Amino acid sequence: MTQRDKYQPIGGTVDSDPPAGSGISTAVAAIARLETLRAGMEPGCPAEQALREAVTSLRRMHFELAATNQRITSLFDAVPDSVTILDLNGNILDANAAACDTYGQSRDQLCTLNVRDLNPTLPPDRMEEVKRSFQVGEVFLHETFNAHADGTLFPVDVHSAVFMDRGEQRVLAVARDVTRRRSAENELRASEARYRLLLQVMDKGVVAQDERGRIVSANPAACRILGMDEADLLGLGSQFDNWHVVDENSRRLSSEEFPGRRAIETGHTIESTLLGVYNVSRRHYVWLKVSAVPMFRDDSERAFQSISTFSDVTELKRDSELFAQTQALASIGGWEWDASTNSLYGTAEFNRIGGFEAEQPHTLDSFISLVVEADRQPVRDAIEYAQRLGGEIDLECRIRRPDNVLRWLRLRGRSVQHISEVVRVSGTAQDITQRKRREEELRRLALTDPLTGLSNRDAILERLGRCIDDATPSTVIALLYVDLDRFKVVNDLLGHGAGDALLATAARRLSECIGFEGEAARFGADEFLVMIDDPHGVAGVEELAARITESFARPFAMSGEEFSITASVGIARYPADAQTAHQLLNNADAAMYEAKRRGRNTFQVFTPALASQLSDRLLIEAHLRRALEFQEFRLVYQPQIDLRDGQLLGAEALLRWHNRQLGELAPGRFVAHAENSGDIVRIGAWVIREACRQLRAWRDEGLMVPRIAVNVSYRQFLSEFLAETVEATLREFSLPGEALELEVTERVLIEDAPDTFDTFAALKVLGVSITIDDFGEGYSALNYLRRLPIDGIKISHSFMQGVPGNPSDSAICQAIIRIGQSLGLMVIAEGVEHEPQRRFLLEHGARIAQGYMFSRPLTPKALVEYARHFGIGHIPD
Repeated sequence: MTQRDKYQPIGGTVDSDPPAGSGISTAVAAIARLETLRAGMEPGCPAEQALREAVTSLRRMHFELAATNQRITSLFDAVPDSVTILDLNGNILDANAAACDTYGQSRDQLCTLNVRDLNPTLPPDRMEEVKRSFQVGEVFLHETFNAHADGTLFPVDVHSAVFMDRGEQRVLAVARDVTRRRSAENELRASEARYRLLLQVMDKGVVAQDERGRIVSANPAACRILGMDEADLLGLGSQFDNWHVVDENSRRLSSEEFPGRRAIETGHTIESTLLGVYNVSRRHYVWLKVSAVPMFRDDSERAFQSISTFSDVTELKRDSELFAQTQALASIGGWEWDASTNSLYGTAEFNRIGGFEAEQPHTLDSFISLVVEADRQPVRDAIEYAQRLGGEIDLECRIRRPDNVLRWLRLRGRSVQHISEVVRVSGTAQDITQRKRREEELRRLALTDPLTGLSNRDAILERLGRCIDDATPSTVIALLYVDLDRFKVVNDLLGHGAGDALLATAARRLSECIGFEGEAARFGADEFLVMIDDPHGVAGVEELAARITESFARPFAMSGEEFSITASVGIARYPADAQTAHQLLNNADAAMYEAKRRGRNTFQVFTPALASQLSDRLLIEAHLRRALEFQEFRLVYQPQIDLRDGQLLGAEALLRWHNRQLGELAPGRFVAHAENSGDIVRIGAWVIREACRQLRAWRDEGLMVPRIAVNVSYRQFLSEFLAETVEATLREFSLPGEALELEVTERVLIEDAPDTFDTFAALKVLGVSITIDDFGEGYSALNYLRRLPIDGIKISHSFMQGVPGNPSDSAICQAIIRIGQSLGLMVIAEGVEHEPQRRFLLEHGARIAQGYMFSRPLTPKALVEYARHFGIGHIPD
């Protein structure tokens, strides 16, 4: 029997068949023999009782031995390292569960192997060396490699011991897998190598100081930044006598206040500290940003050294100081909001602007609490927009500082993202208080009429719109539209200087009438608005309108003369008469025109009837805007005849409009609306072009109409493009300037004199004739006839109606004819309907007329037939 056959592994239970030769099997055999002997004895005899006690004792010993064996087996398998039992030849006699797992074989498979099967690198004479060199009970360590079942090697530390087992020497081998430890050691060595290399190449200075503050190591960057080599740094000791070190406020620090010493003394990390370091002997000055970390041994609570890292921030410090000066000069501070902590960081200038204490922690809420109530929500919305969507901030707001000073700020900023998530919002805050004050002064001046000192058009409309936008259910607003009656008479007779003085006086009278009840504004040349948003004042608005008309009824003294300049007032209320500022203004305007229609020098309250008229006006204006597009306009032509021989001297182009919804509309219904809306400029340009096109067509047919007359609105003169339009049209149809006559009303003469002069001059250069239509019906100023290049005047149809029976109308017509003759102007009479009128005109020297006596307005084709019938105009058969 071999040694391996004689060795019985640890194992077995009480109920199992114990292996032969083991302590348990011996006890079992002894019990069996004693039971056999006892069976042959007389029960109860002393020998039988002695045997029974011996069997009981043996059975107890058997169970205790089995339990002890079970505990040893459990402990054997509980060892986490691989444990094998070898004989002195290296044969494996037993193995624990960890060995089975490690080597990937069962206990029975392992017990068929030799230690060299597990350790192929084991020297052949290793077991002989064990026999020679090691005594029983001696433990020895061996570092080697073992093999898994697949043959792969792994490093192990093997602790072995020789022990005696039933007279035989055995070897207990405990193998610990040190793969991870070896890997960690290798990584540590590599890490230390990388750390040493990093210290050598990093651009940050790194120094280690012992607990006395002496520098014990320094990397190359530290030497370079401090301007010293390593030996000099290590030899400094702990006093740094030749160094002057100051903090960011230029306070000199002792060596005990250096970050490295403070880290050792406090046991806490000293975060980024700004220091100015001056080496007196070397005259080397540098600003450093220093952080220091204390180092502890495992068995001590006091740091034994510190590691300080620092960067050269000299240029950054210089730039920071320059930036701070720039911020102070420009009143611009920087800020940054950390969304994760709701912390708000600000530069010194930001704190100065906001009146913050520098050491006081800020949050976004603490800043927004300073923003005035009306501006808070826009600020919150802007920052929330930047935070959620990554947008930019650019807005102006007001803050009331802790010292109760009101400042204007311009906030600008943008989000800072990290992996598509906004982590910060940063920007600038500029104090724009002075600029806002200047802007407010300029705005005040811009919203003030310089002549009267009242608010101007923009100011009153802005205030009116704001009041209506902010209206509550109890809000009531009254608007009075005040227009001076016959102001242009004074302006024309006495000149613009006197007119301006009259307006200033009228503004004072208006202000005196209003007092503190409302706000007055100059709305136009001779138009004023009065707005009342006080319910008590609105209740007496009609009494106020009456006071205004009574005040203006008193004569105005100008240039030694007294003039009666009355006022017409229109009244509209919000919300009873209108829902918007535009509607309220239109309704007050409509009421004012109704007051004028009723004889002037009175007031009129807006009524539903006026609303209907205004609705008609708005409807007409709406259709007017598209009439050209829909080709709804047409021209008819009324011949102008030589009273002496009946020859065709020209034709006046008259505008007609047939709307697909409103039907045929007379010029009296829409021309004024077109002038008010400004559409007359486009329509008038079309009329000029269409009339010239028709004249060109007649001439191409052989009808030599000498000229075509076109009515031109004052609005066309004000557009500044009238001369260009005429020139382009004449060129397009190859017509001379003499072929076109423009008829203008007297309003053109007094609306805007400088621009009128320029336009008249440009038209005369083209050779175009200019005639004053309805002369004498408006505010005629004869000095304009003398100063402007007028070619003719037209006697109004209203004057011709009473000729020759009405002495007044006849006298006016005679006077107009004489004015024309004395100034060398062509005189044209319109509305001539019967023979006595024709004879009257001829007797007094007028030779050109138009009217139903000769022809109604004709279509282009009908005019050709008219000329052929009367044999005029050289029309061929």
